[in-house]
Order: sequence, then C-alpha cells, then structure tokens
Amino acid sequence: MTSNPHKAREIGIFLAGCVEVVHVSLEIPEYRHDDVAEIARRKAEYAYRGIKKPLIVDDTAFSIDVLSGFPGPYAAYVQNTIGNAGILKLMDGVSDRGAHFETAIAYADQDGIRVFRGRIDGTIVSERGDEGFGYDPIFEWKGRTLAELPVDEKSGISHRARALAALREWLEQECIGSS
Repeated sequence: MTSNPHKAREIGIFLAGCVEVVHVSLEIPEYRHDDVAEIARRKAEYAYRGIKKPLIVDDTAFSIDVLSGFPGPYAAYVQNTIGNAGILKLMDGVSDRGAHFETAIAYADQDGIRVFRGRIDGTIVSERGDEGFGYDPIFEWKGRTLAELPVDEKSGISHRARALAALREWLEQECIGSS
C-alpha cells in the first residue's frame, strides 16, 4: 500500500520469487508517533480493515543523534520545510554528526500484523552526489553519500532493503512451514 509506484516496483523486485506484489494506492491517514514501527502498524491496521487482503506498508525515519533523534518520523515534513540546507545549518559547528535511517515495514493478514525493521547508520556531511532524493546527498555511509551510490547498490544496502530482507526471510519461513 503506497502512493509511490516506484517504491512498489522496488519492493516487487526484492520479493520476487517469494510473493507477488501488486501496487495498490489507498489514502491512509498520517499517523503520528515517535516510533516508525507504531506508525507502520497503525497504517497496516487501517489498510487491512479497508481491503481485507494481505498487505505491506512502511514508514521511515531519519534521525540525527545529537538532535535527540530529530527529525525522526517527521523527516518528510522537515525535508519539505527546511530541507538539507536547514539540517546542515542546525549541524553547523557540531562535531557529533551521527545519524541513521530506519524503516519499519508492517505486514498485515488475517492472523494479525508483524513489523520488520531495517536501519542504516552514517554521518551528516556537506551535500555530495547526484543520485537519490531527500537526505541522500547529506547522509554518508562507509565513505560515500547515499546520493553517490548507484541506485542498485543503494537498493541493496538501504534501511528499506534491510527491513525487506527481514520480511522476506519471515515469508520464506512461513511458506516452508505451511507446505
């Protein structure tokens, strides 16, 4: 369940051979909570009540350690209001530049909701790179910003990929267990 067909395609590729992914767009309320897993869980509950078919939803946070996790699950709002320039201004003169992305993917079916998390740790740096979007140009992982990574490489190491890997592992175990 996403309004982003590109995200649905990425997830479909990642889960190929395990489950069939069909893109369904549904208006889901913007839930607020400090934990992305709780937001994803609430979105999954809402969506499952609406379509009553197995589904996945996700939510992502971008957290800066020295700012007590700001912007966290409000990352999209902060990106739209102050952008990377505002984040860099907040970080001006700050030596502790640790940050992380975290994605929570909630899977809902008739048996309930399960949440899978993925996280990638890095540092805030000056903007570099031409790929990606949002905070990618200011988030460095292992010497390169996410915006400097080719899309296929980023898709393999990202917070979303890590959450999807946990989901896929669980789905594969469920399929083996039910055969």
